[in-house]
Amino acid sequence: MHFTEFHTRLAVYGLAVNDADEMLLTWFNGSTAAPPCWTMPGGGVEFDESLHAALVREFEEETGYTVTPGRLLAENHDTFPATAERSPVRSQRFLLDVTIESGTLGTVEVGGTTDFAEWVPLERVPSLEPRAGIIDIALATLGRR
Repeated sequence: MHFTEFHTRLAVYGLAVNDADEMLLTWFNGSTAAPPCWTMPGGGVEFDESLHAALVREFEEETGYTVTPGRLLAENHDTFPATAERSPVRSQRFLLDVTIESGTLGTVEVGGTTDFAEWVPLERVPSLEPRAGIIDIALATLGRR
C-alpha cells in the first residue's frame, strides 16, 4: 500500500527508571479507540514537532517533569485496517531514554488522556494489567519481561 493511502500516527515515549529501581508510568484514561490502561509517558507528535520536542512536551504534561531526551532504545509499529470512518492507520512508536532534569511528580495536562503518573517498582511492572504494549517494549530493552 502506498503511503498516500493510509494515515500515520507518530508517537514518542520516554523511559525513566530511578535509583530505587522504579519505572515512571502513566494511567491512560481511555478513548473511543482504546480502553484505559497503564502506559509510558509520551504520546502523539504534532505536525510541526520533532520527536525530541514532542517527548519533552508530553512528558511535562503527563508527569510534571522536565526531561532531556537521550538515545533511541526501540521503535515499533502496528497497523489498523480501514473503518467506515477512516482510512487504514500505521501507528509508529519510538522509545527514548530520558534524563529527568527538574519538576515535581504530577499531571499538569488539563482535559487530556492522562489521569496520573506513578513510580512503579520494576518487579511489579510485568504484572500490571491492563497495560499498553509500549511497556513490554520498554521492559525488553531493560532485559526484563
